[in-house]
Amino acid sequence: MRIPLSWLREYTQLPADATAEDLMADLVKVGLEEEAVHRPSDSISGPIVVGQVLSAIKEPQSNGKTINWCQVRLVPEGQEQTLTGKGIEPSGVQGIVCGAHNFAPGDKVVVTLPGATLPGDFHIAARKTYGHVSAGMIASVRELGIGDDHDGILVLSRIGLDPEVGTDALELLGLKDEAAEINVTPDRAYCFSIRGIAREYSHATGTEFTDPATLVKAPQALEGGYGVVLDDRAPIYGVPGCDRFVARTVRGIDATTPTPQWMVARLRLAGVRSISLPVDISNYVMFELGQPIHNYDLDRLTGPITVRRAAAGEKITTLDDKVRTLDAEDLLITDESGPIGIAGVMGGASTECSETTVNVLVEAAHFDPVSIARSRRRHRLPSEASKRFERGVDWNVANVAAQRVVDLLVELGGGVADEGGTDVGTPPTPVQIDLPVGFASERIGMEFSDELITRTLGDLGSQVERAGADFRVTPPSWRNDLETKEDLSEEIARLVGYEKIPSTLPVAPPGRGFTRRQQQRRRVVQALADAGLTEILAYPFATEAENETFGVAEEGAPRPAIRLANPLSEEHGWLRTSLLPGLIETAKRNHGRGFRDLALYEAGLVFLPDGEALGTATIPPLGARPSDEVLDSLYDGLPDQPLHIGAVFTGKDSPESPGNDPRLWDWVDALDAARLVGDVLGVELVVAQGSHQAFHPGRAAQLSLRSGEVVGYAGELHPKLLARLDMPARSVAFELDAETMFEAAADVVVAKPLSTFPVATQDVALIVDAKLPADAVLGALREGAGELLEEVHLFDVYTGKGIDEGKKSLAFGLRFRADDRTLTADEASEARAAAVALAAERFGAVQR
Repeated sequence: MRIPLSWLREYTQLPADATAEDLMADLVKVGLEEEAVHRPSDSISGPIVVGQVLSAIKEPQSNGKTINWCQVRLVPEGQEQTLTGKGIEPSGVQGIVCGAHNFAPGDKVVVTLPGATLPGDFHIAARKTYGHVSAGMIASVRELGIGDDHDGILVLSRIGLDPEVGTDALELLGLKDEAAEINVTPDRAYCFSIRGIAREYSHATGTEFTDPATLVKAPQALEGGYGVVLDDRAPIYGVPGCDRFVARTVRGIDATTPTPQWMVARLRLAGVRSISLPVDISNYVMFELGQPIHNYDLDRLTGPITVRRAAAGEKITTLDDKVRTLDAEDLLITDESGPIGIAGVMGGASTECSETTVNVLVEAAHFDPVSIARSRRRHRLPSEASKRFERGVDWNVANVAAQRVVDLLVELGGGVADEGGTDVGTPPTPVQIDLPVGFASERIGMEFSDELITRTLGDLGSQVERAGADFRVTPPSWRNDLETKEDLSEEIARLVGYEKIPSTLPVAPPGRGFTRRQQQRRRVVQALADAGLTEILAYPFATEAENETFGVAEEGAPRPAIRLANPLSEEHGWLRTSLLPGLIETAKRNHGRGFRDLALYEAGLVFLPDGEALGTATIPPLGARPSDEVLDSLYDGLPDQPLHIGAVFTGKDSPESPGNDPRLWDWVDALDAARLVGDVLGVELVVAQGSHQAFHPGRAAQLSLRSGEVVGYAGELHPKLLARLDMPARSVAFELDAETMFEAAADVVVAKPLSTFPVATQDVALIVDAKLPADAVLGALREGAGELLEEVHLFDVYTGKGIDEGKKSLAFGLRFRADDRTLTADEASEARAAAVALAAERFGAVQR
């Protein structure tokens, strides 16, 4: 909301020298957030005055253009010229070259003299052009920054002005005024008006406030006006879409009358351009009182007005000349010809006021905020009217606003108002709130006396009565946000002053620290970050195809998923059953922005229904805590939501640099990252050749617990999948069921003491079947070597010369150590032999 200071001064005691910054500093005290300052004089300054054209001699030029060599008077004839500056004639008559032709001798214009600055940092100086020294410029509205018209010079008589020659043009055009812009939160709709801001300024400063609504002499009752019928047969949530409609008639106006410059200037500072007198008046009253107004060309209406819901498929051409298909929920203003406006949003083109309008029907109505908000969003049609209606407008101000428009149309447009009028609707039931005497003090944390509470709520506009141990408060009609005793307490604190509330630090309750699951999750995500991966948070939505591909290992196997009732997009209309689609989508988005070397991971929930019906038959009502039985039924209707951990690697493992030859990520990196998760949790992962439709058939590992339960997969993603997704070839990934791993992890991980005795190392190479997983052989060696074995690892796989077809050689390094003595070579050899023997027994392994 932009607040022109000159407008605000009419209803408050804002000091004459106060700036927009001063105003915002005061409004901050009552909770209004400052946004910006709009000050035209920041971009336009210098000697800019009203001049009168004495002569305009047309001079054709060799380039085909004709210019006017003008003599322009800057001071009234007979008066002394007081303007000074290089290029300004002391005689008071200035010679100026002008290329426009829409003016004539005798016209009064705006003259920008040498030393002036115009918007766009355009500096005016005397210069020689077309054979003359032109000392100044006769300005257009675009050059002055007050409009878009650049067809010619601003002739003041054409906008209803006849000022004295030499008058300060900046003052005349309202360019020395300024506006403060504030942010209005949705619960304070009354601040979308000068009326509301003036009241808030009086609260902030303790100064007097004049309610502009009280200055309008509106009749208490209206009869005999234009016919209006409220016929809302399909109200939203049982609330009528329109509960008040005021209509007044003004006849015989001259719609071509220029809008007064003071009104144009204020509207411009408020952020609205001048259109025509009837439209400008309606906008002016809306900004002043907060009540949106719509003016109809009375002669273009057909029969009485009916406020009703739209028929499905009904159409209307709105004021922006667009044909819009209406929804059955849209509230319409109609006559016998059909829709003539979307209520509270935008009027129709068929009945708009134009230059030929003579008779005007003024509408000031009150609409349901929900209905207006839905129509505005449905048609993507924001407007100043809908901004106010969807937040709530004062029901009682409609007739006052209509009368204000009528008065201005009569005064400025030369019209005559009909004596009668229309005012139909049902007034809302006033809200009464019981405020216990000590409630506000307990709520805010400071003592409020009864007298202070009564005075403060009274200043707010409320009616306050004492009812036993309570205050009975009736909020004012413009405060539809006040509904509870908590709302009143907050208002008392706001108006008394937030800065007066004492600061008291709450005592933190004793905590038990993180739960076991929280500790486990934090250890895992921190370990992956420490390993160089980047954590992301992807949307939990997926396509049906993504769930079928990533959510189940075997192609074609059933994978129940949850379909969203109101998805952000129809394509991503399912809750995810795997983290990999979101990780891949994030990687693709980064690739498109030039980042191709990525290691991304996410720890997030997946949604795994068991195939049974989910949800509940009824939703508990608001305002009361559901019983334990109801909560249990709600939880029973939710799907299983285990925590998964996944990662995707693309590109190279490090940036290229002198001395560093980076390598491409491969399946080993994905497997190592998955093993890192197991190591951090103290869970041993068993690695075996895996098969998953989303992974490469020969480069995928199945990861299981020692119990045999599969907890995930790691490896290279399927080449066809990568090609279809436009991902780099050889991209790798892993995904683990962290929830299952958390449960399998030991409650306490006990570190083994470090032995101070020397280590004994021995190597062994075994020939086994080519298809036998190395991890199985490694497990047999570990088991067979006994307690002296400290570590065993695979360091070589060989096939080729000297190895039979269908066989492979696996080379392992074994490290032995005792806790209480130095091992002999014989003891280490004996343990190695036992390990080889068990591998031979289980797999037919032969030592090379």
